[in-house]
Amino acid sequence: MTDETSIEARVREIARRAAEERGVELVHVEFAGGARAPVVRVFIDRPGGVTHEDCSEVSTHVGTVLDVEDFIPATYTLEVSSPGLERGLYGLADFEKFAGSLAKMKTRNPVNGQRNFRGRIEGVEGEEILFEDKTTGRVRVPASEVVKANLEIDVEEEFRLAEEREREKKRTKMDGR
Repeated sequence: MTDETSIEARVREIARRAAEERGVELVHVEFAGGARAPVVRVFIDRPGGVTHEDCSEVSTHVGTVLDVEDFIPATYTLEVSSPGLERGLYGLADFEKFAGSLAKMKTRNPVNGQRNFRGRIEGVEGEEILFEDKTTGRVRVPASEVVKANLEIDVEEEFRLAEEREREKKRTKMDGR
């Protein structure tokens, strides 16, 4: 195990505990910026989304532990945030959780002659992701081949749902009079 991997594993465990203690899910931890000025990014979530306060509390806890244990060899920047609407998908559990959602993914090697996929997650079977690609149809992608994946928001669908919610509010208001 390299030093960097060891450092990443320790930070991941600290972030996992901090998130768990605050009732939020640790989605992902990543390192950016290189060895001289590392940026530690922690992504947390919960049903309904996280608040600024959630992020602040996890950041304070993780930052305090990192400062006390002092095992990152350079001055680092800590960022704690929500994974966002087009959140990354990092493992089979994420693909299972978001079955039915639109997503895009890229594979290390071609699967059925293709490396980039865009469509709907159908689910997970064993170690494979079942995916309905917009151009080539149904494909089974070995999880080990996925190098990057994230949810994709259908803006038109979101606008349609927002309009439906607004119409429902107006109907409820009129019925309540």
